[in-house]
Amino acid sequence: MARALRGEHFRHPPPISLSMIPLSVLDLSPIVQGGSPGQSLRDSRNLAQAAERLGFARYWMAEHHNMTGIASAATAVALAYVGEGTSTIRLGAGGVMLPNHAPLIIAEQFGTLDALYPGRIDLGVGRAPGTDQVTARALRRNLAGGVDQFPQDVMELMALLDDAQPGQTVRAVPGVGSKVPVWVLGSSLYGAQLAAALGLPYAFASHFAPAMMDQAAQIYRQQFNPARPGDQPRLMLALNLVAAETDAEAKYLFTSLQQAFVNLHRGQPGPLPPPIEDADGALAGTVAPGSPLSKAVVGGPETVRAGLARFVADHGPDEIIVTAQIFDQAKRVRSLEIVSEVRDALAAAA
Repeated sequence: MARALRGEHFRHPPPISLSMIPLSVLDLSPIVQGGSPGQSLRDSRNLAQAAERLGFARYWMAEHHNMTGIASAATAVALAYVGEGTSTIRLGAGGVMLPNHAPLIIAEQFGTLDALYPGRIDLGVGRAPGTDQVTARALRRNLAGGVDQFPQDVMELMALLDDAQPGQTVRAVPGVGSKVPVWVLGSSLYGAQLAAALGLPYAFASHFAPAMMDQAAQIYRQQFNPARPGDQPRLMLALNLVAAETDAEAKYLFTSLQQAFVNLHRGQPGPLPPPIEDADGALAGTVAPGSPLSKAVVGGPETVRAGLARFVADHGPDEIIVTAQIFDQAKRVRSLEIVSEVRDALAAAA
Protein backbone atom coordinates (compact mmCIF):
# COMPACT_ATOMS: atom_id res chain seq x y z
CA MET A 1 0.00 0.00 0.00
CA ALA A 2 1.11 3.55 -0.67
CA ARG A 3 2.54 5.79 2.00
CA ALA A 4 -0.51 6.93 3.96
CA LEU A 5 -1.71 9.52 6.38
CA ARG A 6 0.85 10.57 8.97
CA GLY A 7 -1.47 12.47 11.29
CA GLU A 8 -2.53 16.09 11.55
CA HIS A 9 -0.21 18.78 10.22
CA PHE A 10 1.58 20.55 13.06
CA ARG A 11 3.49 23.49 11.62
CA HIS A 12 3.85 25.67 14.68
CA PRO A 13 6.81 25.58 17.07
CA PRO A 14 6.26 24.05 20.50
CA PRO A 15 4.35 26.31 22.90
CA ILE A 16 6.52 28.12 25.42
CA SER A 17 4.02 28.84 28.18
CA LEU A 18 1.26 26.97 29.96
CA SER A 19 -1.36 29.44 28.77
CA MET A 20 -0.67 28.43 25.16
CA ILE A 21 -0.75 24.64 25.62
CA PRO A 22 -3.97 22.79 24.75
CA LEU A 23 -5.47 20.70 27.53
CA SER A 24 -7.36 17.50 26.78
CA VAL A 25 -9.10 14.78 28.80
CA LEU A 26 -8.33 11.07 29.12
CA ASP A 27 -11.20 9.05 30.60
CA LEU A 28 -10.80 5.44 31.74
CA SER A 29 -14.56 5.28 32.42
CA PRO A 30 -14.03 4.02 35.98
CA ILE A 31 -16.50 1.59 37.48
CA VAL A 32 -16.79 2.61 41.12
CA GLN A 33 -17.49 0.29 44.03
CA GLY A 34 -21.24 -0.24 44.12
CA GLY A 35 -21.64 1.12 40.60
CA SER A 36 -22.25 -0.50 37.21
CA PRO A 37 -20.68 -0.33 33.73
CA GLY A 38 -23.84 1.35 32.42
CA GLN A 39 -23.59 4.13 34.96
CA SER A 40 -19.87 4.53 34.24
CA LEU A 41 -20.53 4.99 30.54
CA ARG A 42 -23.29 7.51 31.22
CA ASP A 43 -20.88 9.35 33.53
CA SER A 44 -18.27 9.29 30.78
CA ARG A 45 -20.61 10.98 28.34
CA ASN A 46 -21.44 13.54 31.02
CA LEU A 47 -17.72 14.15 31.53
CA ALA A 48 -17.18 14.61 27.79
CA GLN A 49 -20.05 17.11 27.69
CA ALA A 50 -18.40 19.02 30.52
CA ALA A 51 -15.02 18.92 28.74
CA GLU A 52 -16.67 20.29 25.60
CA ARG A 53 -18.42 23.05 27.51
CA LEU A 54 -15.17 23.99 29.25
CA GLY A 55 -13.11 24.23 26.07
CA PHE A 56 -10.88 21.17 26.34
CA ALA A 57 -9.33 20.18 23.01
CA ARG A 58 -9.95 16.42 23.01
CA TYR A 59 -11.70 13.66 24.90
CA TRP A 60 -10.08 10.22 24.67
CA MET A 61 -11.07 6.80 26.03
CA ALA A 62 -8.76 3.82 26.55
CA GLU A 63 -9.10 0.12 25.72
CA HIS A 64 -8.72 -2.30 28.64
CA HIS A 65 -9.96 -5.87 29.02
CA ASN A 66 -10.91 -8.14 31.91
CA MET A 67 -10.71 -5.12 34.24
CA THR A 68 -13.60 -4.94 36.68
CA GLY A 69 -12.89 -1.25 37.30
CA ILE A 70 -12.91 0.00 33.69
CA ALA A 71 -15.95 0.17 31.37
CA SER A 72 -14.34 1.23 28.04
CA ALA A 73 -13.31 -2.19 26.68
CA ALA A 74 -15.38 -1.71 23.50
CA THR A 75 -13.75 1.65 22.88
CA ALA A 76 -15.28 2.49 19.50
CA VAL A 77 -18.77 1.66 20.77
CA ALA A 78 -18.27 3.82 23.86
CA LEU A 79 -16.98 6.69 21.71
CA ALA A 80 -20.05 6.44 19.46
CA TYR A 81 -22.23 6.89 22.54
CA VAL A 82 -20.16 9.87 23.70
CA GLY A 83 -20.23 11.38 20.22
CA GLU A 84 -24.02 11.32 20.16
CA GLY A 85 -24.02 13.52 23.25
CA THR A 86 -21.42 16.06 22.07
CA SER A 87 -21.02 18.28 19.03
CA THR A 88 -17.61 19.96 18.79
CA ILE A 89 -14.92 18.36 20.96
CA ARG A 90 -12.51 15.95 19.26
CA LEU A 91 -13.07 12.34 20.30
CA GLY A 92 -10.59 9.53 20.16
CA ALA A 93 -8.95 6.41 21.45
CA GLY A 94 -6.11 6.81 23.86
CA GLY A 95 -5.86 4.21 22.79
CA VAL A 96 -6.75 1.15 20.80
CA MET A 97 -4.36 -1.73 21.53
CA LEU A 98 -3.68 -2.67 17.93
CA PRO A 99 -2.19 -6.16 18.46
CA ASN A 100 -5.65 -7.19 19.70
CA HIS A 101 -7.27 -6.39 16.34
CA ALA A 102 -6.99 -6.68 12.60
CA PRO A 103 -6.14 -3.22 11.17
CA LEU A 104 -9.10 -3.48 8.79
CA ILE A 105 -11.54 -3.82 11.70
CA ILE A 106 -10.14 -0.71 13.42
CA ALA A 107 -10.14 1.23 10.13
CA GLU A 108 -13.82 0.36 9.69
CA GLN A 109 -14.71 1.21 13.30
CA PHE A 110 -13.00 4.60 13.31
CA GLY A 111 -14.03 5.27 9.72
CA THR A 112 -17.59 4.76 10.94
CA LEU A 113 -17.02 7.18 13.81
CA ASP A 114 -15.62 9.73 11.35
CA ALA A 115 -18.66 9.25 9.10
CA LEU A 116 -20.91 9.98 12.08
CA TYR A 117 -18.82 12.81 13.53
CA PRO A 118 -16.71 14.14 10.63
CA GLY A 119 -13.53 15.99 11.46
CA ARG A 120 -13.72 15.12 15.17
CA ILE A 121 -12.09 11.69 15.43
CA ASP A 122 -8.55 10.78 16.59
CA LEU A 123 -7.08 7.29 16.65
CA GLY A 124 -4.33 6.62 19.16
CA VAL A 125 -2.80 3.14 18.90
CA GLY A 126 -0.58 1.22 21.29
CA ARG A 127 1.11 -2.17 21.24
CA ALA A 128 0.39 -3.34 24.80
CA PRO A 129 -2.53 -5.76 25.24
CA GLY A 130 -4.29 -3.59 27.83
CA THR A 131 -4.82 -6.63 30.02
CA ASP A 132 -3.19 -9.73 31.50
CA GLN A 133 -1.48 -12.34 29.33
CA VAL A 134 -4.24 -14.95 29.65
CA THR A 135 -6.84 -12.45 28.46
CA ALA A 136 -4.45 -11.24 25.75
CA ARG A 137 -4.37 -14.74 24.30
CA ALA A 138 -8.16 -14.81 24.31
CA LEU A 139 -8.20 -11.51 22.39
CA ARG A 140 -5.69 -12.37 19.68
CA ARG A 141 -7.13 -12.68 16.21
CA ASN A 142 -4.53 -15.41 15.62
CA LEU A 143 -1.65 -16.78 17.65
CA ALA A 144 0.91 -15.56 15.10
CA GLY A 145 -0.07 -11.92 15.61
CA GLY A 146 1.29 -9.72 18.35
CA VAL A 147 3.50 -6.83 19.30
CA ASP A 148 6.22 -7.72 16.76
CA GLN A 149 3.83 -6.85 13.95
CA PHE A 150 2.92 -3.49 15.45
CA PRO A 151 4.84 -1.24 12.98
CA GLN A 152 3.42 -3.12 10.00
CA ASP A 153 -0.08 -3.01 11.49
CA VAL A 154 0.17 0.75 12.04
CA MET A 155 1.22 1.33 8.42
CA GLU A 156 -1.52 -0.97 7.15
CA LEU A 157 -4.09 0.87 9.28
CA MET A 158 -3.00 4.27 7.98
CA ALA A 159 -3.11 3.07 4.39
CA LEU A 160 -6.66 1.79 4.90
CA LEU A 161 -7.70 5.24 6.17
CA ASP A 162 -6.01 7.02 3.26
CA ASP A 163 -7.32 7.49 -0.27
CA ALA A 164 -7.73 4.26 -2.20
CA GLN A 165 -4.91 3.42 -4.59
CA PRO A 166 -5.29 2.03 -8.14
CA GLY A 167 -5.74 -1.72 -7.97
CA GLN A 168 -6.41 -1.75 -4.21
CA THR A 169 -8.67 -4.73 -3.57
CA VAL A 170 -9.37 -4.34 0.16
CA ARG A 171 -10.98 -1.14 1.38
CA ALA A 172 -12.37 -0.04 4.72
CA VAL A 173 -15.97 1.04 4.18
CA PRO A 174 -16.51 3.37 5.99
CA GLY A 175 -12.92 4.48 6.47
CA VAL A 176 -11.26 4.78 3.10
CA GLY A 177 -10.38 8.40 2.41
CA SER A 178 -11.31 9.51 5.93
CA LYS A 179 -7.67 10.24 6.86
CA VAL A 180 -8.46 9.93 10.55
CA PRO A 181 -5.35 11.26 12.36
CA VAL A 182 -3.29 8.44 13.85
CA TRP A 183 -1.25 8.90 17.04
CA VAL A 184 1.28 6.46 18.46
CA LEU A 185 0.93 5.82 22.20
CA GLY A 186 3.69 4.52 24.41
CA SER A 187 5.21 4.17 27.85
CA SER A 188 8.74 3.29 26.72
CA LEU A 189 11.28 4.31 24.09
CA TYR A 190 9.86 1.98 21.44
CA GLY A 191 6.79 4.09 20.70
CA ALA A 192 8.88 7.26 20.55
CA GLN A 193 11.14 5.75 17.92
CA LEU A 194 8.25 4.44 15.85
CA ALA A 195 6.29 7.70 15.98
CA ALA A 196 9.40 9.61 14.95
CA ALA A 197 10.18 7.24 12.08
CA LEU A 198 6.63 7.49 10.71
CA GLY A 199 6.27 11.24 11.32
CA LEU A 200 3.27 10.71 13.59
CA PRO A 201 2.15 12.60 16.70
CA TYR A 202 3.11 10.83 19.92
CA ALA A 203 1.34 10.50 23.28
CA PHE A 204 3.31 9.27 26.30
CA ALA A 205 1.60 7.48 29.21
CA SER A 206 3.29 9.53 31.92
CA HIS A 207 0.20 9.22 34.10
CA PHE A 208 1.28 5.69 35.10
CA ALA A 209 4.79 5.19 33.66
CA PRO A 210 6.76 8.45 33.95
CA ALA A 211 10.23 6.92 34.28
CA MET A 212 11.19 7.19 30.59
CA MET A 213 9.12 10.26 29.76
CA ASP A 214 11.95 12.74 29.21
CA GLN A 215 14.16 10.28 27.36
CA ALA A 216 11.30 9.26 25.10
CA ALA A 217 10.46 12.91 24.39
CA GLN A 218 14.07 13.65 23.48
CA ILE A 219 14.32 10.66 21.15
CA TYR A 220 11.01 11.49 19.50
CA ARG A 221 11.94 15.08 18.77
CA GLN A 222 15.51 14.35 17.69
CA GLN A 223 14.57 11.50 15.37
CA PHE A 224 11.33 12.94 13.98
CA ASN A 225 11.08 12.34 10.23
CA PRO A 226 8.51 14.68 8.66
CA ALA A 227 6.12 12.89 6.36
CA ARG A 228 5.49 16.14 4.51
CA PRO A 229 7.48 19.38 4.31
CA GLY A 230 6.69 21.55 7.32
CA ASP A 231 5.40 18.75 9.57
CA GLN A 232 6.57 19.11 13.15
CA PRO A 233 6.68 16.67 16.08
CA ARG A 234 3.66 16.77 18.33
CA LEU A 235 4.19 15.48 21.87
CA MET A 236 1.27 14.91 24.22
CA LEU A 237 1.97 13.97 27.84
CA ALA A 238 -0.60 12.40 30.15
CA LEU A 239 -0.97 13.73 33.68
CA ASN A 240 -2.99 12.67 36.71
CA LEU A 241 -4.61 15.90 37.83
CA VAL A 242 -7.09 16.07 40.71
CA ALA A 243 -8.36 19.57 41.45
CA ALA A 244 -10.72 20.62 44.22
CA GLU A 245 -11.59 23.72 46.22
CA THR A 246 -8.72 23.08 48.66
CA ASP A 247 -5.51 21.07 48.77
CA ALA A 248 -6.93 18.94 51.56
CA GLU A 249 -10.04 18.00 49.61
CA ALA A 250 -8.04 17.18 46.48
CA LYS A 251 -5.67 14.94 48.44
CA TYR A 252 -8.66 13.16 49.93
CA LEU A 253 -10.24 12.56 46.51
CA PHE A 254 -6.88 11.35 45.15
CA THR A 255 -6.78 8.47 47.64
CA SER A 256 -9.20 6.54 45.41
CA LEU A 257 -6.56 6.27 42.70
CA GLN A 258 -3.82 5.61 45.23
CA GLN A 259 -5.79 2.69 46.65
CA ALA A 260 -6.45 1.39 43.15
CA PHE A 261 -2.71 1.38 42.38
CA VAL A 262 -1.92 -0.44 45.61
CA ASN A 263 -4.60 -3.03 44.84
CA LEU A 264 -3.27 -3.48 41.30
CA HIS A 265 0.28 -3.94 42.61
CA ARG A 266 -1.00 -6.64 44.96
CA GLY A 267 -2.71 -8.42 42.09
CA GLN A 268 -6.15 -7.46 43.34
CA PRO A 269 -7.57 -5.01 40.76
CA GLY A 270 -11.20 -4.07 41.13
CA PRO A 271 -13.71 -1.23 41.05
CA LEU A 272 -12.51 2.22 42.05
CA PRO A 273 -12.75 2.50 45.84
CA PRO A 274 -14.17 5.50 47.67
CA PRO A 275 -11.66 7.97 49.13
CA ILE A 276 -10.32 7.50 52.63
CA GLU A 277 -8.50 9.56 55.22
CA ASP A 278 -4.82 8.63 55.04
CA ALA A 279 -3.76 10.00 58.42
CA ASP A 280 -0.92 7.51 58.85
CA GLY A 281 0.49 8.10 55.36
CA ALA A 282 0.08 4.49 54.25
CA LEU A 283 -0.48 5.62 50.64
CA ALA A 284 2.48 8.02 50.50
CA GLY A 285 4.64 5.53 48.62
CA THR A 286 2.42 5.80 45.55
CA VAL A 287 3.64 9.36 44.94
CA ALA A 288 7.27 8.93 46.04
CA PRO A 289 9.95 9.90 43.49
CA GLY A 290 10.11 7.26 40.79
CA SER A 291 6.71 5.78 41.60
CA PRO A 292 3.94 5.50 38.97
CA LEU A 293 1.99 8.48 40.36
CA SER A 294 5.00 10.67 41.14
CA LYS A 295 4.09 13.30 38.53
CA ALA A 296 0.49 13.74 39.72
CA VAL A 297 -0.77 17.26 40.37
CA VAL A 298 -3.21 17.29 43.28
CA GLY A 299 -4.60 20.36 45.01
CA GLY A 300 -6.64 23.52 45.02
CA PRO A 301 -6.53 26.12 42.23
CA GLU A 302 -3.18 27.69 43.16
CA THR A 303 -1.51 24.30 43.63
CA VAL A 304 -2.89 23.18 40.29
CA ARG A 305 -1.58 26.30 38.57
CA ALA A 306 1.88 25.87 40.06
CA GLY A 307 1.91 22.13 39.36
CA LEU A 308 0.90 22.54 35.73
CA ALA A 309 3.46 25.31 35.21
CA ARG A 310 6.17 23.13 36.73
CA PHE A 311 5.18 20.15 34.57
CA VAL A 312 5.39 22.29 31.42
CA ALA A 313 8.70 23.84 32.41
CA ASP A 314 10.24 20.48 33.29
CA HIS A 315 8.99 18.40 30.37
CA GLY A 316 7.98 20.77 27.53
CA PRO A 317 4.87 19.06 26.10
CA ASP A 318 2.98 20.41 23.11
CA GLU A 319 -0.26 19.25 24.71
CA ILE A 320 -1.32 17.82 28.08
CA ILE A 321 -4.04 15.22 28.48
CA VAL A 322 -5.31 15.12 32.04
CA THR A 323 -7.00 12.23 33.78
CA ALA A 324 -8.69 12.03 37.17
CA GLN A 325 -9.90 8.80 38.76
CA ILE A 326 -12.34 10.39 41.19
CA PHE A 327 -15.03 8.33 42.92
CA ASP A 328 -17.74 10.99 42.91
CA GLN A 329 -18.89 12.05 39.42
CA ALA A 330 -19.80 15.59 40.49
CA LYS A 331 -16.32 16.01 41.98
CA ARG A 332 -14.79 14.69 38.76
CA VAL A 333 -16.63 17.31 36.73
CA ARG A 334 -15.73 19.99 39.27
CA SER A 335 -12.07 19.01 38.93
CA LEU A 336 -12.26 19.76 35.20
CA GLU A 337 -14.00 23.06 35.92
CA ILE A 338 -11.20 24.16 38.25
CA VAL A 339 -8.55 23.18 35.70
CA SER A 340 -10.35 25.20 33.04
CA GLU A 341 -10.60 28.19 35.39
CA VAL A 342 -6.86 28.02 36.00
CA ARG A 343 -6.23 27.80 32.26
CA ASP A 344 -8.51 30.75 31.49
CA ALA A 345 -6.94 32.91 34.20
CA LEU A 346 -3.49 32.24 32.77
CA ALA A 347 -4.68 33.05 29.26
CA ALA A 348 -6.22 36.32 30.45
CA ALA A 349 -3.01 37.28 32.23
CA ALA A 350 -0.95 36.47 29.14
